[in-house]
Amino acid sequence: MKSEYETQTLLKAMVEGNIIAGSVRAFVNGDTCNIGRLIVHPDFQNRGIGSRLLREVEQMFKEYRRFELFTGHKSKKNLYLYGKKGYKIFKSQVINEKLTMMYLEKKEIS
Repeated sequence: MKSEYETQTLLKAMVEGNIIAGSVRAFVNGDTCNIGRLIVHPDFQNRGIGSRLLREVEQMFKEYRRFELFTGHKSKKNLYLYGKKGYKIFKSQVINEKLTMMYLEKKEIS
C-alpha cells in the first residue's frame, strides 16, 4: 500500500472532524484517468459522499479525455451511481461463475 502513495492520488472524505467516511484512488495511464477503490463506510452511505469523491477526482484530472473504473456485476448501487454520473459499460469480464467485472468509462468531462 505504501507504494500506491507514490503512483496514485488518494482522497479521503472526513466527517465529524476526524472520521474517515470514504476514499477513492486514481492514477493516469496514457489519456485515461483510472479510478479505483471508491468506498464509503456503510454508516455514511446515501449522503452524497461517493458522488463528491468521484466529482473531485474528475476535477483534479479534468485535462484527461477519458475516465475508467470497474465494479462487480452484483454491485447494483455502484452501477447505478456510475450510470447517473455519465459512466457507460464498455466491457465485462467473467471472473468465475459468481463474479463478472463490469468496466465503465466516461469521456470528455464537462
